Amino acid sequence: MTGLTPLVLALLAGATVGTLVTWLAMRGGAAERARARDAFAALSAEALRRNNESFLQLAESRLGELERTAAGDLDARRRAVDDLVRPIRDSLEKVDGKLREVELARTGAYAALLEQVKAMAQTQHRLHTETGNLVKALRAPSVRGRWGEMQLKRVVEMAGMLDYCDFEEQPSVASADGQLRPDLVVRLPGGKTVVVDAKAPLAAYLDAIDAADTDRERGLRDHARQVRDHIVQLGSKGYWNQFQPAPDFVVMFLPGETFFSAACEQDPSLIEFGVRQQVIPASPTTLISLLRAVAYGWRQEQIARNAQEISELGRELHDRLGTMVGHFEEMQRGLERAVVGYNRAVGSLEGRVLTSARRFRELGATTEELPELRPVESAPRALQSRGDSP
Repeated sequence: MTGLTPLVLALLAGATVGTLVTWLAMRGGAAERARARDAFAALSAEALRRNNESFLQLAESRLGELERTAAGDLDARRRAVDDLVRPIRDSLEKVDGKLREVELARTGAYAALLEQVKAMAQTQHRLHTETGNLVKALRAPSVRGRWGEMQLKRVVEMAGMLDYCDFEEQPSVASADGQLRPDLVVRLPGGKTVVVDAKAPLAAYLDAIDAADTDRERGLRDHARQVRDHIVQLGSKGYWNQFQPAPDFVVMFLPGETFFSAACEQDPSLIEFGVRQQVIPASPTTLISLLRAVAYGWRQEQIARNAQEISELGRELHDRLGTMVGHFEEMQRGLERAVVGYNRAVGSLEGRVLTSARRFRELGATTEELPELRPVESAPRALQSRGDSP
């Protein structure tokens, strides 16, 4: 209201002057009216100029005041908003830091996982290549035979029977069908033997594994037929007649559980057929069980042998201890005789010699006193080897 007072007063003054000039013009002539109009115009312009200046000053004053008020309100609101937003900003900064840490950890884990996946892919590729090479190698009959012999030797090692098994190094045996050389001859307690021959009929099995589902069953049937043919061939050799004394059967070793189980699955009567042919098909697990039983027999044989040796050693030790006890008894008697002789010598010395020698001190010939000799009263401890109580 204070800022509007000058503007209102100027408007009232202008209105008063205008009214006065109009009244004078109406009373005078044309010249006066012209002068009145000029004076009114000049007064109006002066009043307008002053009004404008006053309005501008008032506007500037009000705008400055409003600007200062607005600036203060803006600072207060800015501080209030800043106080309100600061906890949120701090929380967001912490969240952002955690997100960066998680991102770094995720990046590191992803890089490590990527490296592991690459390594697994490379390993898988090498394994696939090596498996392919192994399959190609096993298709050769000579390689299959050698692999079967190696698996047989590993089974013997796991069973702990290397000391009681003869491999191919054993001389071959002549027969009506030519030279027979089994892969393994197991020596049993009592001089008996068991013949083991390794067979690896894998051609049909490998074809079945590589074949489609429709042809796989036919390939497995061919595998079972090949195993049966090997049983017939092995049974016709009559190993049990050439390696006497031996049980009337031969063990056919298949160097893989899957080969044996696949053949039995396709031909459930395979084991029974082998028994009729005097051939026992055996997987690694079956042969290990057989060799473990043989190893137990050898341990019992060794225990029996050791028991006889222990008995003989005990008798010999007893005789030697008896001789040594006799020596100790002789030493005891010698010690007893030595103690009796010592005591007699001490009594003679004390009764006949030292009594006269001690008079030298009494006569002042010496100041030293001769020591007193005592007899030995302890006796040697008697041995209790004759059944005496302690």
